Amino acid sequence: MKILIVDDEVSITTLIDYHLQKAGYETVIVHDGYEAFQTALNQFFDFIVLDVMLPNMDGMDIVKALRQQAVNVPILLLTAKDETVDKIIGIEFGADDYMTKPFSPRELIARIKGILRRASSASITSDVKRLLNEAELDNIITVGELTFNRSAFTIYKQQQLLDLTKKEYELLAYFIERPGRIIDRDTLLNRIWGDDVYSQSRVVDIHVSHLREKIEREPKLPEYLHTVRGFGYKFDYLPHEDSR
Repeated sequence: MKILIVDDEVSITTLIDYHLQKAGYETVIVHDGYEAFQTALNQFFDFIVLDVMLPNMDGMDIVKALRQQAVNVPILLLTAKDETVDKIIGIEFGADDYMTKPFSPRELIARIKGILRRASSASITSDVKRLLNEAELDNIITVGELTFNRSAFTIYKQQQLLDLTKKEYELLAYFIERPGRIIDRDTLLNRIWGDDVYSQSRVVDIHVSHLREKIEREPKLPEYLHTVRGFGYKFDYLPHEDSR
């Protein structure tokens, strides 16, 4: 089995790596949070040992983002904080268990084996998981720095999950699925707001303005959401020369 070890302390990863390899596991070591997230997305692992406090992206955010991307590999959190709230949040985000530092390698391996036994009894085989991950790619649309996952209902800009309201998400998703198409305000009102009697064309303009603040490098010089005067809006990635 292949295990991803994530901790920014080299002494800890070295200790865990030694004992896991001695127990017969294949291991990969990562010390950076965002690198760990990308590694877990792009490679298949049977298990992840994940520290909470990491540079660039903390363990809680990694768990949440992986679950949103339908990566269901078992995760054991390591934390130096002996606070109940951290443990509860970790489990709520989708972690399978936690251990508080310092810990014994023997207990760590016992925890891993227990979690893997529970997971194997309720999961499909690794080969089928790989096929499902490949099928998941059909639900992903990438435009410029934006990545839209239709099945997970998430939109990222680079590695950052966009903090969108429900209507902002629906509006941006509608645009992303129709690149290059000019869409008038009435169509957007009908599709996104439906029969809401309080909706007016100004509502669309306000939401587009809010989206530009969240996805554009320079909201007044948009690269994604373009105004077509007299008609409406067009979603088309046209990067400025200095950003290419």
